Amino acid sequence: MRQKRSFKLLSHACRLILACTFILSGFTKVIDPWGTALKVNEYLSIYGMEVLEPASMTFSIWLCGAELMMGCMLLFKVRIRLISIFALASMIFFTLLTLLSATLLPVEDCGCFGEALKLTPWETFFKNLVLLPMAFVVWWRYRPDRIFAFKPLEIALTCVFFSLSMYLGYYCYIHLPLIDFLPYKVGVNIREAMQAPSVAPGESETVLIYRNLKTGEEREFSLDDPEWQDADTWEWVDTRTTSDVPAIRPLISEFALRDAEGDATGEVLSTPGRLYMLCVTSFDRLSPRCARRMARLVEHAAAEGARVVCLTPDPLYDVCWHDFGSGEVRCYNIDATTMKTMLRARNGVVVLDDGTITDKRNCRDIRP
Repeated sequence: MRQKRSFKLLSHACRLILACTFILSGFTKVIDPWGTALKVNEYLSIYGMEVLEPASMTFSIWLCGAELMMGCMLLFKVRIRLISIFALASMIFFTLLTLLSATLLPVEDCGCFGEALKLTPWETFFKNLVLLPMAFVVWWRYRPDRIFAFKPLEIALTCVFFSLSMYLGYYCYIHLPLIDFLPYKVGVNIREAMQAPSVAPGESETVLIYRNLKTGEEREFSLDDPEWQDADTWEWVDTRTTSDVPAIRPLISEFALRDAEGDATGEVLSTPGRLYMLCVTSFDRLSPRCARRMARLVEHAAAEGARVVCLTPDPLYDVCWHDFGSGEVRCYNIDATTMKTMLRARNGVVVLDDGTITDKRNCRDIRP
């Protein structure tokens, strides 16, 4: 009897730990579907399944929403027999996946907690090794229960958890992440952050790792090497330092703007007062509705006396101006990954006041 009671308490503790882990992991990823889709694309590229990349956004919202939903169901013991099977199966799968990521097909960051917490593949693997027996205990505890014996309240809660989880991912997709864990968050002065060392001087060196889009070969660059800024040739993979603590997060010091005359970063960031930075991933794919919103913003900025520039990874060649319909705007090239890090949207605007980020909006939310 005492052993049965002890096992019952152990299973409750394991269930709560698993639930909190799934909720934290699912929430930090589902609120940043763009970042999760980038990580999904990285895995698809590593495993040679690039043909599935067009579905990466849908898969990222579904996967992270399902993880968040599973955590909520474990926490409130909703359909616990069925959900314990899913929890055990997912832990087995991700334990094997992280083992591959740490050995045969290495990646720098498994992305299990999105941008909120960075873990190396080995750290993630050992975390999963701890959680896997817990999932087994929960499964074993509820193994005698019937799988498809559901109460009406459980069915209702399942629908609620599913709807809320998926809507959260969709909302952050069409707008912006609810919580910004990236370096370019509101309140950051880009110019000051670029000049501030991430570690004590002399202790480490920052190295940028980029993948050649044509050959797939990875190459290391120093911050002073401008070759990595060619978005048509190089795709960002990782940023690390030669110190004991790796800097997996992209450094804000990578922010660089260029035009036909060369580097224009200092010129743009030193703009006094308000500066609207229109971010356009591709002019060819810019929707008319988004272009009209940007045109109205250009008109508003002119009346306000503010400056407007356009940032794009699209090759500009010698064309440094773009007409959004209400006047020409000066354009600058920016690295595609840097722009995705600064603004989790295909198109939008980042507002600077004396170099400090004061607002960021998806194109759908641009309302002058």
